[in-house]
Amino acid sequence: MRQLTGLQKVAILLVSLGKEGSAPIYKRLKEDEVELITKEISRLQWIDSKVKEDVLNEFYSMAAEKNSVSTGGEHFAKDLLALSFGEEKAKEMLKRSSVRNRKKPFNFAQKAEPVQILNLLQYENSQTIALVLSYLDPKKASTILSSFSPEKQTDIAMKIALMDTVSPEVVRQVEEVLQEKLSTTTAHDYSVNNGIDNIVGILNGVDRSTEKNILESLSQQNSNLAEEIKSKMFIFEDIALLDNHSIQRILRDVDTEDLFLSLKIASEDLKDAIFRNISKRRAELLEEQRQFDKPVRLKEAEDAQSRIVSIVRKLEEEGSIIIERKGGEDVVI
Repeated sequence: MRQLTGLQKVAILLVSLGKEGSAPIYKRLKEDEVELITKEISRLQWIDSKVKEDVLNEFYSMAAEKNSVSTGGEHFAKDLLALSFGEEKAKEMLKRSSVRNRKKPFNFAQKAEPVQILNLLQYENSQTIALVLSYLDPKKASTILSSFSPEKQTDIAMKIALMDTVSPEVVRQVEEVLQEKLSTTTAHDYSVNNGIDNIVGILNGVDRSTEKNILESLSQQNSNLAEEIKSKMFIFEDIALLDNHSIQRILRDVDTEDLFLSLKIASEDLKDAIFRNISKRRAELLEEQRQFDKPVRLKEAEDAQSRIVSIVRKLEEEGSIIIERKGGEDVVI
């Protein structure tokens, strides 16, 4: 007999006994045991008669007829649970079992540290990297994307943005190769989110320098795609588009030093919007700081802008401010 786990043997035994024969056994099991067995039964499709006979012999039960085959599957599991525990409880238990049995692709990568995923992906092509990042939490994907070279960042970002439906077989093959390297479990949910939404979520989490590089490079290669991505993002310069009340609310949470640094590379329109909405005393402090200012690195100014944008996004998520873009469309953050 081929190697079977204990759970597989129990599942085959219960399917072989039929719904009525299995129900009394189910009633004697603990609820967590029932859930585990139900999950295993749901995975069964066809049981070879020889395998069934061997399992029944092992449990000192009646041997099955050699030419017969039995079926498992979700319908059998549902009926068996209903006979054992009633319709309502059966639905609840089957739902829990189904949820536990579903995992998104690259779930193993979600559990790993960004540096582990980076090491895993650094020698892969941009399409493979884009596929993996599309399924990761945006914050983790942002960290990983930021670690690649500027040229590769742009290539990956474009492939994520243009990604649509991916063949389950392709996902499975890529996943199996990567899983083998990390020795983790497989996943089976192949639903693909919108590519634009994926890259927007990722870019919202990268540093300002990476975001700027990717958007500028995308504009050169595919201006329409770049504009579509920008239309769903909130960037530092968009503060100038907000109403005065929202700008004032944002500035309450912004450190004066960050405000000063961020304005060094801001547009005149944004500077005007800021100074219209700060107190006279704060404006005087910024002016004094400007007079005694020393040269700063571009990255310092960009980092300050990133921190302010994070404040804006946090306030929008809390509902403290409402953000609208040109054309009256809500910004997706």
